[in-house]
Amino acid sequence: MEGAIYSLVAKAEGLRRISDYKGALAVFKKATSLARRNNDPEGLLDSTLGSADVCRIMGRFDVAIEYYTEALEMCEGLCHDLTAADAMVGLGLSYRAIGMWRKAMRLISQAKKTYIAAGDRKGLAFALWAEAGALRVAGKIPEAIETFFEAKDIFISTKYRSGLAYTLAGLGGAHRITGKYRDSLGYYVKANEMFTKLRDTFGVAYTHCGIGNAHRMNGEYGMAMTHFKRAAKLYAAIGDIVSYSYTLWSLATLCKMKEDYSGAKKHLSEARKNFRKTRDPRGLIYCDLADAEILWMKGRRQAAGKLMSLALSNAVSHKFGVEACHARLLLANLPLEYSKGSAARSVSCHKKIGLYCNLDTMPFNIP
Repeated sequence: MEGAIYSLVAKAEGLRRISDYKGALAVFKKATSLARRNNDPEGLLDSTLGSADVCRIMGRFDVAIEYYTEALEMCEGLCHDLTAADAMVGLGLSYRAIGMWRKAMRLISQAKKTYIAAGDRKGLAFALWAEAGALRVAGKIPEAIETFFEAKDIFISTKYRSGLAYTLAGLGGAHRITGKYRDSLGYYVKANEMFTKLRDTFGVAYTHCGIGNAHRMNGEYGMAMTHFKRAAKLYAAIGDIVSYSYTLWSLATLCKMKEDYSGAKKHLSEARKNFRKTRDPRGLIYCDLADAEILWMKGRRQAAGKLMSLALSNAVSHKFGVEACHARLLLANLPLEYSKGSAARSVSCHKKIGLYCNLDTMPFNIP
């Protein structure tokens, strides 16, 4: 019966590689049921961890956290240290997605120690990539870029092309936030080429969104729209609402810059609904900032100031460095009676964390 369980796990992994996440999860669940009936702890661990990975990718972070926690408990009983490290990184990625980046960093740091002790360079690179993403969420962008480069070097040395492609995509995003839009475009284009060869639909969609954002920041709105539409179509095909929601925010920002406020509101409404569903506080903050700008441009100044202040409060409470800076910049452009005091009027915030964004007046083309 073990052969049947592992055949199911292999089938699920194959479906996951081609971005058929619903199909993969269904097969992983079959493997889990079979492993439980046959009292196969190894098969149960593999299927549980696989289910956790798929749920995380699908944005079902609460469920993913439960699966990863179960997997960790099983690893302890089976003395599988490296598999436990894999589960810790996955758990960290799940906590990062719901804004708990400090908890994510602790888990990833623990996993790194295990990989280093075991001499597992591919595992270490995976952990570094995850750590860089957590640093980006924390607003520590220079440190994130440095860590992405560490991961990149190891992925190159181990010839792990998928890991390298994801790291290039990470570098594309981090460089966009710093204001280096041409560098960002270059990283995303290279990653997109690699994902296309690897037939990684999610990666292709993700990098089309990144390419679109790089063009958006360069004022190339037609090119940006083309890539956003490609990303949205692919995300819809694979049922990914997490990254799709950030594409919706990007589309909304593009509409906002073109003064198409009704189009922006439409995209923001859908994105907000998804961010609430996935419990993504960063996504909701970005929606609040965009909606606040639209309110301001339409003359609803009191409501705009309140929403900007709320976004700042939420960003500070989660210790999101970049988003807090964006909120402070917006408030700094309002008269004092709308920004609730001079404490919010910080215009040097971005430079303090190593960002050099060309944000002059509303509406802001937020990177």
